[in-house]
Order: sequence, then C-alpha cells, then structure tokens
Amino acid sequence: MILAGFFAVIILSVWGMSFLYGQNRFIDYYKEDTEIYRGMEVIDRKLGGTTPLDIVIDAPQDFLEFQKEEEAMMSEDGFGVSESSPILNGYWFSGLLLEDIARIHNYLDGLPETGKVLSFHTTAQLLQGLGDVEELNRFFLGVLYNKLPEDVKGLLFSPYISNDGSQLRFSVRVFESTGKLDRQTLLEKIHNHLTTELGIAAEQVQTTGVLVLYNNVLQSLFRSQISTVGVVFVTMFVIFLLLFRNLKVAAVAIVPNITITAMVLGAMGWMNIPLDIMTITIAAICFGTADDNTIHYVHRMGREFKKHGSYERAIEQAHTTIGRAVYYTGITVMLGFSILATSNFVPTIYFGLLTAFSMMVALMANLILLPRLIMLFEPFGHPNPVTSHPT
Repeated sequence: MILAGFFAVIILSVWGMSFLYGQNRFIDYYKEDTEIYRGMEVIDRKLGGTTPLDIVIDAPQDFLEFQKEEEAMMSEDGFGVSESSPILNGYWFSGLLLEDIARIHNYLDGLPETGKVLSFHTTAQLLQGLGDVEELNRFFLGVLYNKLPEDVKGLLFSPYISNDGSQLRFSVRVFESTGKLDRQTLLEKIHNHLTTELGIAAEQVQTTGVLVLYNNVLQSLFRSQISTVGVVFVTMFVIFLLLFRNLKVAAVAIVPNITITAMVLGAMGWMNIPLDIMTITIAAICFGTADDNTIHYVHRMGREFKKHGSYERAIEQAHTTIGRAVYYTGITVMLGFSILATSNFVPTIYFGLLTAFSMMVALMANLILLPRLIMLFEPFGHPNPVTSHPT
C-alpha cells in the first residue's frame, strides 16, 4: 500500500509539473492591499503602463549600402539638406514612410497588453495639429528640422529616429495589472506581425527594454530548471555512492529525494504557483531538506542491521533513535519557514510555504517510503535468522 500510494502520487506530480509556468507580472509579487500594488495599478490606469518595451526597426540592408551614394546627391539639394542634416537623408525620411510608421504605431497601440505608445507618428500628429498643415512632406520636414533648436529636436525627433534617419524607435508601456500577462507570447506576437503582416525583414526588428530583460531572465531560469535538477540528481547519487560504498544502497537512498522534488514541483503545477526568481530554487531546497535526513537514516539502518541482522529490528531501532531526531528537526524547520507566510512579498510567501511543505514530504518519504524500500530491496544483504550480537 505504501509503494502504491507513493507511486500514484509521483504520477500525479509529474502530470502537475507539466502545468508549471514562469511568472510574468510584477504586480503579482505583492498583495492587493499593499501600497506597491495599488501604486502600480495607478501607473497603469493613469500613466499609460508600467513596464517599458522598446521596439527598434532598422532600414533595409540594401538601402544602407546605397545610402552613401544618395548622401552625395542629397547634399546638392537646394532646400537646405546637407551633410549637417543626415537624418533627412535617411531611409524613413527619404522615403517619407509616414504611413508605414503610423501602421506600426497603431498596431502596437491596439494591443490589449500595451498602454501608451510613443513614436515618430506621435511627432507627426503633433506637427499636423500645430497649424494649417494638411499633409507632412519632405520639404516641410526638411525646413522644420533645420530651423528647430537642438533642445526641441531632442524632444520631437531624437527619441524616435536615429541621427542618420535609418532607425526607428517605438517606446511602448506594457500594462501589469490587466489580465494574465505573458511576456514571451507578447514579444513573439509583435515580431511575427511586423515580419509577416507588414513585410519587414526579421533582421530589421529588435526588441529591448526592461520587459525583454526580465523575460529573458525568466526564460533562462525556466529552461535551466530541468538541466539543473538532472545535475543535482546525478551529483547526489555520486555522493551517496561515495558515502555508503554500495551501489544498491545509493540507488535506494536517492529514490526519496527524487520523490520529494517531484511532489513539490507537481504541487506547484496543480496549485498554479508560478516559477519566479525565488520559487525557481525550490528544487534545490528540496534536496537540501531531504538528503541529510536520508544520510542519517540510512547510516543508522546500516549499523542496526549489522548489529541485529534483521531489517524489521533495524527499522524499529532507527525509528526510535535517529528517526525521532529527524522528526523533531523537520517539525522545527517547517514551523520556522512557515513564518515567511506573513510577508507582503508573494514570492517570499511561496518560498516559505513550499519549503515547509518539502520538509513535510521529506519526513514522510524518509520515515515511511525509505524503510519500505530498504525492506523490499535488502541493500545491506540478506537478513540472518539468528543474530550473533545481543540486543
């Protein structure tokens, strides 16, 4: 019954692990009644979004190669365009692709995850609203650019278009309080739309900003989780092998540790607890809370078996000696980490409760499953019907 019960729990845990996901909203790190949570909501509602995302679009490579020849021709223009104004010679100005810029701007502005969007389209709308300018043309922009003071250029042009006019920048603010934000899906959706729907080459589109940085951190941690757990399993097995000098004992001792990790990660999946910078370490914590108990118990079992020659007697002695110490140590650790549940920082709450849960599972695995495995596989040898040592 013990083996069947733990086997069923492991199957459910592995299934639950398939539901694990990376945390994607800063606002979920705090309780709803905290000032930080309410402040981020205000930023989203009234200031256009919390997390910055910058989308940079370069000019096509063939234009950049042709640009040097074009600059020589444009320097002879009689409307003030010269080498001192290379921006007017750039791709986005020379082609006057305001409609394309507006199309990209409107797409980004229409996404449910995005708030305020600023780009050269914002400048174009501002210029059209200043006076009787029905349509912006290259002549008007050229004269305006050359006449504007540098500080005004720094507000209207520099944030959205490079000095050589070959690179656009769209500044986007992303909501943190609306819906379930998936940063990776959002970035892929934007990139796919720009490259497929608008026909921009993939090498021209770049994304940067805090949103991209944090998403890369989460994705890297999420991808490394499996490899890290695998390395820890192998390392712990080697340590058990060197410590006990018995392959069968090491194989039996590693099973409770694998079970603990699977159960904790599975519980996170079933309870919809995300993997973030703090909870991503829970797998290593599981080993830290379980391996020492395993070493103590197996070492005591080996001594008691040599003394009594009976697995039943060895288990009884191990439970009443080292088992009692493991039990009280585990209870103490559980209570200590449970204090973190009073924090206002949600990842800290998860960390404390999951660590306490891992210790509870470690007690069950080491005091229930491990003895049953030892009796089943008899890693210390066959029991003797008659012991040569006194009780």
